[in-house]
Amino acid sequence: MSGRHEGRTLAVQFLFQRDINTGDLDDALAQFWADHEAGARVREFAESIIRGVEERRAELDHLLQSCAEHWDVHRMGGVDRNVMRVALYEMRYRPDIPPAVSINEAVELAKELSSDESGRFVNGILDRARRELNRPARDAKPASAPSSGD
Repeated sequence: MSGRHEGRTLAVQFLFQRDINTGDLDDALAQFWADHEAGARVREFAESIIRGVEERRAELDHLLQSCAEHWDVHRMGGVDRNVMRVALYEMRYRPDIPPAVSINEAVELAKELSSDESGRFVNGILDRARRELNRPARDAKPASAPSSGD
């Protein structure tokens, strides 16, 4: 498993728990890392995603809702919802990650953590969101963000 894939997996796991257990973010992260082993680069990447999603959750959910015709965000499966939040965050705020990579990773995570049907559901919604972006699907811009390979 690549470092970024592992980081995304951990981010989804944390965000799924966060849907249920609110409270201080730093305390929740400290507890999460006490229960999960990860190298420094993986942890740094995961935390950058977690903090970004948490900071922009309302905006990401609004975007998710607009792309999910006939679906209410809070009635979606928790894993699917958080996989898509991570991907949408990357697509909008991580120019160093091509949107196509974010979508492919999200589909794989949905299949791994949920079901094959979830993979198709996630792909359809994220593809719709990608079409609304003002950036190429396969290009990335260098950034100072942590990287450990996709």
